Amino acid sequence: MRRLVPFAFVALVAAPAVAGQPALDLRAGRLGDAVLALGRQTGTSIVVDPAIWARRVPAIRGRMSARAALDRLASAAGADVTAAGAIGWRLVPRRAAPVAVVRRSAVAPVAPPADPGPDIVVTASKRDVAARDFAGQVALLDGLDLAFGGAGGTDAIVARLASVSSTHLGAGRNKLFIRGIADSSFTGPTQTTVGQYLGDLRLSYNAPDPDLRLYDIASVEVLEGPQGTLYGAGSLGGIIRTVPNMPELGAASGSIVGGVATTWHGDPGGDLGATLNVPLGDRTALRVVGYGVSEGGYIDNPVRDRNDVNRTTISGGRAMLRVDLGNAWTIDVGAVGQRTRGDDSQYADRNAPPLTRSSAIRQGFAADYALGQVIVSGGIGALKLRSSTGIVGQDLTERYDATVPDGAPRVFAQRNATTLIANETRLWRPMTSGFGWVVGTSFTHNRTRLSRSLGPLDASAPVTGVVNRIDEMTLYGEGSVRLLPGLTATAGARATRSALSGSGEDVAPAFAPAAVLARAQVTGDRTETSILPSASVIAAVLPKVSLYARYQQGFRPGGLAIEGDFVRRFQNDRVRTLESGLRYGLAGTDDVYVSASVSHTIWCDIQADFIDATGLPSTANIGDGRIWTFGATGGWQPVAGLTLDAGFTYNDSRVTEPSAALFLALLRMSQVPNIARYAGRVGMDYRRPLSGDLDLRVYGAARYVGRSRLGVGPVLGEEQGDYLDTTLTARIGRPAFGLTLGVTNLFDSVGNRFALGTPFQLGMGQITPQRPRTLRLGLDAAF
Repeated sequence: MRRLVPFAFVALVAAPAVAGQPALDLRAGRLGDAVLALGRQTGTSIVVDPAIWARRVPAIRGRMSARAALDRLASAAGADVTAAGAIGWRLVPRRAAPVAVVRRSAVAPVAPPADPGPDIVVTASKRDVAARDFAGQVALLDGLDLAFGGAGGTDAIVARLASVSSTHLGAGRNKLFIRGIADSSFTGPTQTTVGQYLGDLRLSYNAPDPDLRLYDIASVEVLEGPQGTLYGAGSLGGIIRTVPNMPELGAASGSIVGGVATTWHGDPGGDLGATLNVPLGDRTALRVVGYGVSEGGYIDNPVRDRNDVNRTTISGGRAMLRVDLGNAWTIDVGAVGQRTRGDDSQYADRNAPPLTRSSAIRQGFAADYALGQVIVSGGIGALKLRSSTGIVGQDLTERYDATVPDGAPRVFAQRNATTLIANETRLWRPMTSGFGWVVGTSFTHNRTRLSRSLGPLDASAPVTGVVNRIDEMTLYGEGSVRLLPGLTATAGARATRSALSGSGEDVAPAFAPAAVLARAQVTGDRTETSILPSASVIAAVLPKVSLYARYQQGFRPGGLAIEGDFVRRFQNDRVRTLESGLRYGLAGTDDVYVSASVSHTIWCDIQADFIDATGLPSTANIGDGRIWTFGATGGWQPVAGLTLDAGFTYNDSRVTEPSAALFLALLRMSQVPNIARYAGRVGMDYRRPLSGDLDLRVYGAARYVGRSRLGVGPVLGEEQGDYLDTTLTARIGRPAFGLTLGVTNLFDSVGNRFALGTPFQLGMGQITPQRPRTLRLGLDAAF
């Protein structure tokens, strides 16, 4: 498969050469990937030296010859073009120009400064800031690497970063956390603490992670938070921005990848995905992605006499139509859909035989996700403009075992249905001549209906539910100025006005006039206004060494929550973070790179979940807290073809001033939930050419997650974590065809990723084990 090209690379002819000057569309990214696209679009053969394979190059679009495009790529990557046979070329590292030495008494010759190479751009900055100038912690994950050995979902991102964690409740049900900012274990009315984006559009607002499969993805950018100025509500911990591959004009191409898997102590599984890029004329192209995944179950239920009950199936796809309007303007129209079905929950009993659970009913779930989007982008002189509009429908239905000891089977069912409409329009000037800025507006409408029922399997009755609505209007701006050579200051602000409303559903009737009045006051409309300032400074103090400091805020609006038979209001919460850090080198550019930061966060009126008197989860403001976080990542290429990397994070979080209503409960456990005090990972990536264009690539990683708590209060005080995740994958093949063999959970450990299965049995020893050792054999092909 072309996305899994290792070391040296040859862009083989996939279509006959086109006479004249073809319309080229080469997206920004790694030099090797751009050359692959160039070879396919022009029918030429190009060899890339391994030393410059991963250098970053800008996008190239327009009508030109293959050699003209190659010269532009070589210039951006610091490479020279040499002939390779009669119909091809070779890209090699640029030879250093001879240095003329002027002999002067007592003066040593001075060599020119080293070429830093092309910039890696942080597009999630919304104004194309070079990574060297970005004041903050950012992880840039290549989509090719995330898909190596089979495209996963969000778990593939979590596996590569120590700072990102998940609740591991199940595909389409999880909540994600970054940098120690975690609110609760349940999917309720609170907005997520991590903003998830597909391109410039939000994937969700207060719904769980849709866990879209990462097929045909260009990159994923993870910015540690808060990121309130640019991304607004719900970016307290940070943002995860997934960038899909866009349609390529003038070139037909495709790929297919599939595999079969066997799971120790469980059922087999399989996956299949395909991508097709079809030109529809000179200025239009369509790119379509489709996939299906079946993950074998591994939990046994002796009470129901069923084995491997928790099989999960996922099917979905993505389509994007691009129209080139000319003069660097484009319009993209696309859709995304995914259907997830879980036969049963994946938790087990702590004190039972491994991978077994005794539950009276089947606890299946269903998650559906759909997104439609329109993106218009272009340039106005030196300025850039982009307007993105999308509509999202997300539906999650879950079943929980609510059977009381020695009682008849009971089921608790919950449905969370969300509709999101969003638009963002921004105008920006990339950083040139020491100055850059962005201004933008956004509108968000979100409506969530949470409905619930409880009772016998054949006669469950509705219980109290709630509807939350919110409309947000926002104006934001940010600018940077280079005060001195190597010293850049940035400041910005975001103003948001939120209109909130809601109502209860299936609420017990109120007969007293005072109760009726109180209920009306709780569910009445209200507005909230928030101003989020930000400021940062970054200084290049030595070659490849930068120091930075930044201040940022974030917030989440309030809403309505259910407690027992009543609907109750919770208020907005807010974080303020002061962070400082250092950076040496850059991943993908330098042989050695290190990045480290320390941050202090003040969190006011924390929105979090607790268990109410009826045994159901509810939401409240639990008080104020503070979080100290230290994080570090680094990498080293000791020899050509071998890259080692590592990451570590430490979190110290406390609820320092519990709310009066929950004071006694919080006395027993005041740690912010779901965040391990320690987490770390190490990784290895080895690439070696074998013969001709046959290559070998081996990737391995180990990730440790320390202990954490399920939630706040004594009922949710269950311990979880303290486990090791491992993976090892090898691929042998050519750019257009390869065989992959991968193993996850090499030591077949059980662990406890999440101490929850059903809220009705908290305190009875629930664990969510790791998927047992799984072996996958895969094939990939490109054409």
